Amino acid sequence: MSAAFRKAAKARQRPHRERAQPAARTKLGLLEKKKDYRLRAHDYHKKQNALRALQKKALDKNPDEFYFKMIRAEVKDGVHIIKQPKNEITPEQVKLMRTQDIKYVEMKRVAEAKKIEHLKAELHLLDAAGSAAGRHLFFVDTEREVREFDIAAHLDTVPELVDRVYNRPTIATLQREAVKGPTDPALLKKLAQQRKNQYDLLRQRIEREKAMFVISQKIQTRKDLLDKTHKVKVKKETTTAPAIYKFKFQRKR
Repeated sequence: MSAAFRKAAKARQRPHRERAQPAARTKLGLLEKKKDYRLRAHDYHKKQNALRALQKKALDKNPDEFYFKMIRAEVKDGVHIIKQPKNEITPEQVKLMRTQDIKYVEMKRVAEAKKIEHLKAELHLLDAAGSAAGRHLFFVDTEREVREFDIAAHLDTVPELVDRVYNRPTIATLQREAVKGPTDPALLKKLAQQRKNQYDLLRQRIEREKAMFVISQKIQTRKDLLDKTHKVKVKKETTTAPAIYKFKFQRKR
């Protein structure tokens, strides 16, 4: 077939156009293409295969089969609901668990208290950077003494050691022996930062010990509420204190 013949045949071919939408069906939207029909058919057959698989599974199921969800589940208003198991713990068991909880919390609180005492013994309650500045008051009689007051002379030390609140030797001591401890500014700064970190750790442990004490009180209160004695709430529970109840007096044998 020559090139001229193929060109003439191609010119005689009519271009493919989509089928026109009838005026009566305009309100129903555009006609679906062949590709859309294929997708719908594929989805239909997929669902039919899934239904046949479920039917086969239901027919093969043993009618005498039992599993525990059969008695813990039900359909209510078309919704599948699983029944929650009832709490089978007796009040005596709850009270015993409360006691065990209190013992554990008290054990942790005592451990924190021991660590706090150990940190206090190490730090000797020295002033840390960022803490409230201590005040050292000196009393004089006249205004002239106030203007001419010399702290170094009054403390009998050198001016370089005036800012120290500890390890501040007198001039007589310095004449006999050298200053004990580090004197390098960089090392002193490093030690001050370490001391500040230790004070931060001490503060955190004190707060943790207080929190555990509050938790222990709240657990004890809940344990006491298990008693059937008539009680009246006097004060609500807060984040820092348990609730306060007033119990009816009952004489014990």
